[in-house]
Amino acid sequence: MNIATASRMNGKLTIEYILEGLQKDGIINAGQAARLYKHLDQEILRNSHPLIVVSDQGWQSDTRPPYPLTLEQLTRWLAGSCGQEYMRLDPLKIDVAKITSVISQAYANKLQILPVHVTDDELTVATCEPFISNWESEVERIARKRIKRVLINPVDLQRYLTEFYGISRSIIGAVSDKQNQTLNLIQNFEQLVEVGKMGEPDANDRHVVSLVDWLLQFAFEQRASDIHLEPRREVGRVRFRIDGVLHDVHEFPILLMGAITSRLKSLGRMDVTDKRRPQDGRVKTRTPSGSEVEMRLSTMPTTFGEKLVLRIFNPEMLMKSFTDLGFSRHEEECWGKMVDHPHGIILVTGPTGSGKTTTLYSALKKLARPEINICTIEDPIELVETQFNQMQVQPVIDVTFASGVRTLLRQDPDIIMVGEIRDRETAEIAIQAALTGHLVLSSLHTNDAASSITRLLDLGALPYLISASLLGILAQRLIRTLCPHCKAPAKVDIQAWDKLLAPHKAKPPEETFTYKGCDECRHTGYLGRSGIYEILMVDKELRHLINTGAELVKYREAALRQGMRTLQVSGARKVAEGLTTLEEIYSAVPPADDR
Repeated sequence: MNIATASRMNGKLTIEYILEGLQKDGIINAGQAARLYKHLDQEILRNSHPLIVVSDQGWQSDTRPPYPLTLEQLTRWLAGSCGQEYMRLDPLKIDVAKITSVISQAYANKLQILPVHVTDDELTVATCEPFISNWESEVERIARKRIKRVLINPVDLQRYLTEFYGISRSIIGAVSDKQNQTLNLIQNFEQLVEVGKMGEPDANDRHVVSLVDWLLQFAFEQRASDIHLEPRREVGRVRFRIDGVLHDVHEFPILLMGAITSRLKSLGRMDVTDKRRPQDGRVKTRTPSGSEVEMRLSTMPTTFGEKLVLRIFNPEMLMKSFTDLGFSRHEEECWGKMVDHPHGIILVTGPTGSGKTTTLYSALKKLARPEINICTIEDPIELVETQFNQMQVQPVIDVTFASGVRTLLRQDPDIIMVGEIRDRETAEIAIQAALTGHLVLSSLHTNDAASSITRLLDLGALPYLISASLLGILAQRLIRTLCPHCKAPAKVDIQAWDKLLAPHKAKPPEETFTYKGCDECRHTGYLGRSGIYEILMVDKELRHLINTGAELVKYREAALRQGMRTLQVSGARKVAEGLTTLEEIYSAVPPADDR
């Protein structure tokens, strides 16, 4: 009797089956298997799934080229070996309320199975035991649906069994509590007024607390940059922005949505009872991995209640080099020359969400030294950094960007960062700060670097002051990068390439890359983001043009003559390096001849 037959007869998966199968397929050698058998701790084997035991060895495959034998790779191999369907579980695509209503938690735990998808006539059930099937007929009878089984890794099975049923239990408990409160409160007009204040959860409301904790932890794990809590008529919708794209995550009963929002407002030190006016707040928390994360909260009254957005700032971004942020060697050299000046203005420009804040903070972090006094005025303070002296704009008490810069100038600063130049007064005081011996960094909202000059002129800044103080302008965008796990070579679209780079006439690469979509990137083809940049350094010719009030096109032509590489050229370089696609660059910046 061979090992496979024994496994099928005994039901439970064995380490012998795994090792024999891996050797048979040429993935490991006999020496690896022998060493594992020799040092195998029987207690660990009894308490651990065989796939986990093998993955913990840290082996590389015996194939050419070799690859790491991770738990996910081993589970994929096992599924193929047993002729069963493999599934990489994506929690963003799971309807938790629906799947947990089909089978009880106790029953799912007993059988070590997890419902993952429900249709009118079929229930997809995940397991990590390919040879145990005696539960199928019973579950089919309970659910009254045809059973489709899939294989997932044992760590995910245990985690999501706890997590999904825990979420469901918290929702049911919280809704039940809220409904009881509602029944007790809706008796007369005065108490109806109090219904509007029900959203504030008690500190002991364990259901709401656990749901908020899960929501934040889930967002950190999924690399979300923003969390959107959106009330609707019947339900509250939760969405995450991941790599610049919004994904639906979950739907909560509308009764519960107010409690979750209020819990987060309370954490952000916001007025929980005021639901009519927009509010801002901030929360600092710690991820399961131990790193600290700051979140900025913003509420907005809508038709169906308060909408809450949490912007997540990862302090680790400030530790990245400019190369990691997407700067080429040429761009990093140009940027270094600008920030090394002792005085003058440097502008960072681009639309909302283009990474301006990260660039500014990274530059300040690099410039920070014990002998340097760095002061900032921001609206709001997005990341708290101990090396900076940060002040927040508060219009209610007349602390504006302009008045804030005046205050900073009396604080003996070396470097000043102004969150944004929005009006003439701020532009003028920032220029004066630069002319009196300070390095000033700030941001603007314009489409490209040259447009920032005309923007300053439109705000009312005097041309000769701009030309005397402006050092340079960096325009930027964030583009999604191709998933390294599924990108594949593709033919170059010559027509699209030439249109993007006109009038530069750059030679197209021999090949570009496209994507297929895989579990790692949620079948989007993209994983992570990088920056593309356009750096305009103000030289003698540009200063002359600013003084004479030239048109925008003249600034662009002069910048190109001095060697400026446009956003389109920066994007094309990313395409040529195989980091992204022409399609993604087109979505971030228009072709040069379309401006």
